[in-house]
Amino acid sequence: MESTQISEKAHPRSGGIFVSGYEEITVLVVDDTAVDRALVGGVLQKNNAGNLMIHFAESGEEALEMVASEEPDVVLTDLRMPGMDGLELVKAMRFDYPFIPCILMTGHGSEEIAAEALRQGAASYVPKKDLIQKLASTLINVLASAHHERVAKRFDDCWLETTSHFKLSNDASLIGAVTGHVQNYLQKFRSVPENELVRLGVALDEALRNAMFHGNLQLESNLWTADPEKFYAEAERRMQIDPYRDRTVHFTLTCRREEVHFIVRDHGAGFDVSRQEFDPADPMQLTRPNGRGLFLIRTFMDEVRFNETGNEITMIFRPKMGDELALDEVSI
Repeated sequence: MESTQISEKAHPRSGGIFVSGYEEITVLVVDDTAVDRALVGGVLQKNNAGNLMIHFAESGEEALEMVASEEPDVVLTDLRMPGMDGLELVKAMRFDYPFIPCILMTGHGSEEIAAEALRQGAASYVPKKDLIQKLASTLINVLASAHHERVAKRFDDCWLETTSHFKLSNDASLIGAVTGHVQNYLQKFRSVPENELVRLGVALDEALRNAMFHGNLQLESNLWTADPEKFYAEAERRMQIDPYRDRTVHFTLTCRREEVHFIVRDHGAGFDVSRQEFDPADPMQLTRPNGRGLFLIRTFMDEVRFNETGNEITMIFRPKMGDELALDEVSI
């Protein structure tokens, strides 16, 4: 186990490693070859601006021990090492220390392994033949990105709940806009997987359509089954006359850390909630005109309930993250 501290704080050299958000940068260099460790250390010292603390490890196993004790800001690791190699170290770091980035140092012929390591969570890579030219700039870019992620994580830890309210006219083209907004928000800010977003979108689409066409416009499902053209023609007619034309759909989205609540309320007469039955093992409900939408909603949502009048539905969605989905696939 080796370490060295570079103390040159009085007059930082131009071209040194400066990254916003770091007063001191701790770097862990992992390589089983002494010559390469010396090469990387020399490149870092040449670019030091008096703010670098450099540690060295000779194996992936030793690197993990030092990460726990030294808490480096970034890990520079060789790919090919005996025992735990660079790819295995990247996987372990992603699981145990997801906010400490790993930069790969690759020799000739390691391109395929490097590509796999990037897929497994490595932040970047530098070919060993380009260390002198590219290591400092790569380090600066990765650290800047990591600092942004850490600040975002601190902000996320403070976040408790976000609520949005929408009021929709009986215009079916608005449904796609609303579901798209919800999907984009949950993907960007809550990292919900795409396949979960698709299921969510189907359920929201059904709920909003039910509210518009069957709630506000009071159109019967049987009309759609008999003649879809007549169904939409009658919808257009009712949008222009009382008592339908001024009715709106109220949609509320409440996003919390573990679950998302959706409330859809229309201004129609509602329906008899007690007559609604749901059997998740009965796929024939998908073929019934008045049961398909609610079957999909109840299948894709974790909880569904109605108010007494039947003109408001509350849906609770608990997204499955990547690890949970992987477990489900294994169990299947």
